[in-house]
Amino acid sequence: MSVQPYHLYIERADPAKNMARYYAIEIGQTLFGEPCLTRRWGRIGKRGQEKHHVFEREEEAVRLFLDLVKQKRARGYRPKTTVRYFYGSRKDR
Repeated sequence: MSVQPYHLYIERADPAKNMARYYAIEIGQTLFGEPCLTRRWGRIGKRGQEKHHVFEREEEAVRLFLDLVKQKRARGYRPKTTVRYFYGSRKDR
């Protein structure tokens, strides 16, 4: 398995269209050591859907990973730029 980690989380939001979607991709291994690309997608804040692609060689998984990233960027998905931390109640802020 590669030393280079392959994982990405991107979002696409458009309040005018009530759109708030996420897409997550990562390459890992199955229990048998085969390269596996896992995709998760759905509405932000919801569980969404998941799909696994198992390959014989890691290069095939990386190729699909890069193709999917290219497709999603073309559709307007971008990395999340802000992180919100919530501690305690509103009175504590």
